[in-house]
Amino acid sequence: MLSFLTKKKISEEKLAECFAAGILQLVDSGFPEVAELINEDPEFETSPNISSNSADKFLLIVIAGNMAFVPKLFNNYQDVRLMEAVYNKLASSLNIDKEKLKQLVASYQSFMNRINMPSKNIHYAMSKAVFYKYELNQYQDAYFQKMKSPNPLFLKRLDDIVEHFIWDWEDLRSKYKIVE
Repeated sequence: MLSFLTKKKISEEKLAECFAAGILQLVDSGFPEVAELINEDPEFETSPNISSNSADKFLLIVIAGNMAFVPKLFNNYQDVRLMEAVYNKLASSLNIDKEKLKQLVASYQSFMNRINMPSKNIHYAMSKAVFYKYELNQYQDAYFQKMKSPNPLFLKRLDDIVEHFIWDWEDLRSKYKIVE
């Protein structure tokens, strides 16, 4: 009941730094395994042969998905400040202009919303985005190719993989009081 009194404090700036570094490290270390799992998936008739070095699209999907959770969980302008701080950290780490990064992420979020319509489940949108951004349709059997839709068995396995790349904002908020 009095858990708010015992929560550790973390600044928005420090949280943004941890989030940015964590996401970059997670994708960097995890994408080779993701690529391998996709390449070896039994639902594909031929292997997509995704290179373990082609994580750029995956990184943008992970950033876009995770950033989409922020406005849903934070309010009182804290979401805006936190997102700005995250974009600053990511832009600096990726050596890209912050406004360009924001446009890329917004573009990916729009794409994810479009392909996942009418569902608003961000997790599933991320999985579908991986399928479409890596052009995996061409490796499926003819039935799913004609439908231009991911095989549900493959999509379920991809959902299980993508889940590991979603930041646990709820857990963080339960343990920390986020301060300006």
